[in-house]
Amino acid sequence: MITLDIDLVSDIVCPWCAIGLARLQQATDRLDDIECRLHWHPFVLNPDIGPEGRDMVQHLAAKYGKTPDEVRESQQQIIATAAESGLNFERAAERRSWNTFDVHRVLHEAREAGVDQAFNEQLFDVYFREAADPTDPALLREIGMALGMDASQIDEILAGERHADAVRAEIDYYQQLGVTAVPSFVVAERYLISGAQPPEVLADALRQIAAELTDEAGSPA
Repeated sequence: MITLDIDLVSDIVCPWCAIGLARLQQATDRLDDIECRLHWHPFVLNPDIGPEGRDMVQHLAAKYGKTPDEVRESQQQIIATAAESGLNFERAAERRSWNTFDVHRVLHEAREAGVDQAFNEQLFDVYFREAADPTDPALLREIGMALGMDASQIDEILAGERHADAVRAEIDYYQQLGVTAVPSFVVAERYLISGAQPPEVLADALRQIAAELTDEAGSPA
């Protein structure tokens, strides 16, 4: 048995990050002799959006040079793709785009509490299934409390700058490693897998990485 550490660089407003997580979980279910440990890291897709958010269709049309109809069509394709991985993106087409920097500060606290994966998964769910505002302090407090976090700590984080430097440093670190889009999976701190690859592709890549690391460990110095 070999253990692979996988650093997942993700933003909770990225539909492909939710799909990528589901596909990774499907891939790791196929790996009998490989244990995978997942570590979450921040990425902010929309750093220039104000606290009020922005209409998602308008935002993506401007960002990618598409027409609103093209954006709506692509969203329907994403909803269908998510369903193939067992995800309910029922209201994904109605969501707004948000700047998630402050959310990542709360997720940093969640990591210290050992509940960051559950927190990310719940944010994915309410954002894509319900079109909820993931930056809403009341929502973050509700999720955090359900996971055993202190609501007053979440309030203090959102009211100040706690973890801001740490989040910026992590974002910069992974950008320097070559992460320019999400989801990105950094395996064993040196193998970069970009995008929400199909489960079979991810499984094959992880097997190959595990084999290379095993060969290295068995090679004479």
